This record gives sequence, structure tokens and C-alpha cells, in this order.
Amino acid sequence: MIREFAANDFYYLVFAARWTVALSLVSILGGSLIGVVVMGLRVVPFAPAKALAIGYIQAIQGTPLLGQLFIIYFGLGVFGYDVSAWVAAGVAFSLYSGAFLAEIWRGCVQAIPKTQWEASASIGLGFLEQLVYVIIPQAVRISIPPTIGFLVHLVKNTSLASIIGFIELTRAGQIINAVTFRPMTVYLVVAAAYFCICFTLAQLSLKLERRLRVAR
Repeated sequence: MIREFAANDFYYLVFAARWTVALSLVSILGGSLIGVVVMGLRVVPFAPAKALAIGYIQAIQGTPLLGQLFIIYFGLGVFGYDVSAWVAAGVAFSLYSGAFLAEIWRGCVQAIPKTQWEASASIGLGFLEQLVYVIIPQAVRISIPPTIGFLVHLVKNTSLASIIGFIELTRAGQIINAVTFRPMTVYLVVAAAYFCICFTLAQLSLKLERRLRVAR
């Protein structure tokens, strides 16, 4: 039975936003770990490692995220593995984030002037020491804007998890709209919730940029 959009529906959507935030955090943490490893493989002077990293990045960036979700959620089931929507979404978004973060951070590392590598090498630092003590601290400063920009993009992309039954903000909106048939009201609330999350990330980026005095 169709009913009016009520306060309880609003609260349901607001509370559903916590699962969007939770999935985003899991994806960011998992993607960051993968991204650091892949970025390291991309910059080390070892051709097979670079080839492996490039292959992973191209495979992830060259296929749709929705397809990756389906492969993990439905594909593993073919082999007898029962994968929950939570696990499938977390793994898929972590793999997706890792590929993009690796390229963002690799670009930031390679943006550091060659003279910094030469100067650190001249005082006897090895390649790993150059990365850890000289290059990465500088790369972190310039990586903040593109990294936060990608995270905002990731938060909005978590809506794709609704396709496999993961009840986050978008899926909650679909459920409420099905019983109230008030799409304008429902999706305005959903859009406002996404905006609040993304706006908070954008403000965090500005604060970090000011604190670290990132060049504009």
C-alpha cells in the first residue's frame, strides 16, 4: 500500500547513510593498502614488477566497476563460495580504489624533481631510503587534492553496491520510494545526504592543504 513520506522514512535514509560511510571507509583502507603496494611496484627499477602493476591497473581501470561487482558476487558463487553483499562490495571497491590510488600516488612521486633523487643519492641513501625519507614526504603534500577528489568520486560510486542487494543510501532510497511513491522527496533527501558526506571530505581536503601549505 502506498503511504505518505513520513519522519520515520527520513530517519531510515539518514541511518542508511552510515553504511555508505562504512563501505567508503573499508574501500579507502583496503584501496590504500593495495595502492601503496602497486605504486611501489610501479616506481621500483625492476621491469617484471612494473609489468605486474601495470597489468593490474589496466585490468581494473579498463573494466566497469559494476562488472567487477558482479564477478566477485556472482562469479565466486559458481565455484561454491557463498559471498555476502558486504564482502563482495568491500573487495570490489578496495580493488577498484587500489588501482586508481596507485596511479594518483605514482604520478605524485614522479612529479618530484629529479634533482631530489640525485641529492638524496649523493648523501648515500639507497632507493628505498630515498623514497621513505625524501620523496614520499614531498609527494604526500601534492597528493592531497587528487586523492580527496577520488575519494569523493568513490563515495558516490558506492551507490552501485545497491545492484547486488547491499543496503546503503541509494538502496534505502529505492526501498522507501517503493512504498511512498515520492521519488522527488526521497531522492532529494538521498542527494542531500551524499552532498553532506562529500562536502565534509572537501572541507577536510582544504584543511589539510592549509596545514601542509600545499602549493596552489
